[in-house]
Amino acid sequence: MSRGTYDEDMRRMEARESAISERLQNQERSNDALTKENVQLSEALEDMRLDRDELASDVEKLNRAREILTGHLRDRDSQVEELSQVSDTYRGLVADLQSEVTSGQIEIEQLRDGIRLNLPQSILFPSGSVDLDPRGEVVLRKVSGRLISNDYRIEVRGHSDDRRLVRDLAMRFGTNWELAAARAASVVRLFEAEGIDGARMTAVSYGRFAPTAGNETPEGRARNRRIEIRLIPNTRQGSDGAGAGETAGAGSVTGDS
Repeated sequence: MSRGTYDEDMRRMEARESAISERLQNQERSNDALTKENVQLSEALEDMRLDRDELASDVEKLNRAREILTGHLRDRDSQVEELSQVSDTYRGLVADLQSEVTSGQIEIEQLRDGIRLNLPQSILFPSGSVDLDPRGEVVLRKVSGRLISNDYRIEVRGHSDDRRLVRDLAMRFGTNWELAAARAASVVRLFEAEGIDGARMTAVSYGRFAPTAGNETPEGRARNRRIEIRLIPNTRQGSDGAGAGETAGAGSVTGDS
């Protein structure tokens, strides 16, 4: 091989090596760019995943909020319907018992939790008796006629003054507790006889412990000897005590009104 040929071969070899080296460098640069792009894509994908998870969480929160709002609206609709029913019943009772209300014999109040009727013992029972007076039966039948068509829970509460029972009554009933309870039961029995489901009704006695007036005067004691009828919408879970359920301002009718 001549010197000239050798030199030419070396130049061609060096040129090939230079080209290969350049291609390798280009490939490395391309690989670096692809690696960088892959990292960027991975980061973008992670950001999208986080955004998706955050969006899903937001959607879940919105769905929960919507369910709560729907529940509140349902409750509000139920309360409006209940109040409308109570108001209709209240107005109906006032109309049915207008003469008794006007004369001061009966008090009717619309409360936050239903309706309360106060009926003095004097129009329901003869003195010392648990048997309903004919006048009292007439009044109670007016009340029962208004209640048959709805589903109110009916709580009949017997109340008394603080005086001890006379001998004959004490021998029969023991104390005012029992006398008031027996009178409340008489009212419930009449309601049941008039067609009201007994499962809707409760008879209880408060004895002398829930007065509406002082017991120092005959007038006060007469006010305390009474039957209280509570009408409680069936959506309510329970009634309150004798002193609760204050007037809501929607209505109160007495003989002095």
